Amino acid sequence: MDSETDQNQDAAETNQEAESNFEPNSFLGTLVVAVVLCLVCSFVVSTAAVALRPLQEQNKKIKQQRNVLSAAGLWDDQSTTSNLAEKFENVKIIAVNLPGRDDDAPAAGTINKSVDVKSYNQLKASKDPQQSIIIGDKDVAGIKRREKVSLVYLINDSDGNLQTIVLPIYGKGLWSTLYGYLALEADTRTVKGITFYQHGETPGLGGEVDNPKWKALWPEKTVLDESGEPIIEVTKPGVASDENQVDGLSGATITSVGVEKTIKYWLGDDAFGPFLERIRNDEIDTNE
Repeated sequence: MDSETDQNQDAAETNQEAESNFEPNSFLGTLVVAVVLCLVCSFVVSTAAVALRPLQEQNKKIKQQRNVLSAAGLWDDQSTTSNLAEKFENVKIIAVNLPGRDDDAPAAGTINKSVDVKSYNQLKASKDPQQSIIIGDKDVAGIKRREKVSLVYLINDSDGNLQTIVLPIYGKGLWSTLYGYLALEADTRTVKGITFYQHGETPGLGGEVDNPKWKALWPEKTVLDESGEPIIEVTKPGVASDENQVDGLSGATITSVGVEKTIKYWLGDDAFGPFLERIRNDEIDTNE
């Protein structure tokens, strides 16, 4: 009996000693609280990230659709998200094979039917060595690599005739890579519209690439000559006079030149050039 009592007393003393050693304001107490707090926060953040991912993906899709429609002149400040799906119904998304570097590469400018256009991540593909190529000395846009397959957005009129071609483009400005969309008329040579939705250029200078007033200078400009060669020029501000010239941004010469080079690259023979030629030759069924 005495032995059992002694054991209980020892256990009690041990607990009291442990409790006395755990002081909330001590180093050990602070460490324990910090660890527990980190674990709880990590759990909350992870749970929130998983729960919000579908909403984030949906918002990303909405933004992308708005940018495509904006470039095509079908979205403005009066448009609302409620009629976005209706406006986008006439947009057909196709995957296009860009010029490759291997002998067994698919024919440039043809439609790649094996790509799921709904799930294809073009930005991710452009950074994946298996899904992209090193551009080399043709890299006037300064992007180093580009995807082997690109999405293209086709918009037909009510009779099913091709009306607008929207091409994703990106290239270096002064401080950043500019990402945008260039919309062309069905003739492939005339600009329908342009928009840049992501960049890190200087606000008030190069950042004016997304200014509606500057974007309004682009419609009806000629970007390709009769042979399909890119001829667009972004000039000094107030100098543009020909149908293939656009006034550059004031105080942003490098960004303006970057926009010109970006468009010339993506409309050239190393990118969308072969596809646009197939369009002109009626080799692409836009209703397929």
